[in-house]
Amino acid sequence: QVQLVESGGGLVQAGGSLRLSCAASGRTFSSYAMGWFRQAPGKEREFVAGISRSASRTYYTDSVKGRFSISRDNAKNTVYLQINSLKSEDTAVYYCAADIDNAYSNFVSSRIYEYDYWGQGTQVTVSS
Repeated sequence: QVQLVESGGGLVQAGGSLRLSCAASGRTFSSYAMGWFRQAPGKEREFVAGISRSASRTYYTDSVKGRFSISRDNAKNTVYLQINSLKSEDTAVYYCAADIDNAYSNFVSSRIYEYDYWGQGTQVTVSS
């Protein structure tokens, strides 16, 4: 079992920045990849960014490249998502997720079905 708790969301003006955090517990954090997803009202959940267990590989969806940055601190069992130059279309609930089934590999997936455990989400609202 893995427990994931997101924090850091909020209301921010367009052009602003936020840093989301996701604290993990229950398994060896450094053994598995992590991902960030988001879900806007009326839309399907979509992949945003992923990071391998050692942070040697990162992966972003095209719409956030250059604005979002994923990182992790294995000593703190935490993964982060730095969000800069926020746009109204970034408004969504942001979820972190853990890929346990591919533990101890260097694999990073953008596919939602690869992720086994999910946090409860944190709301990001961008005002124009």
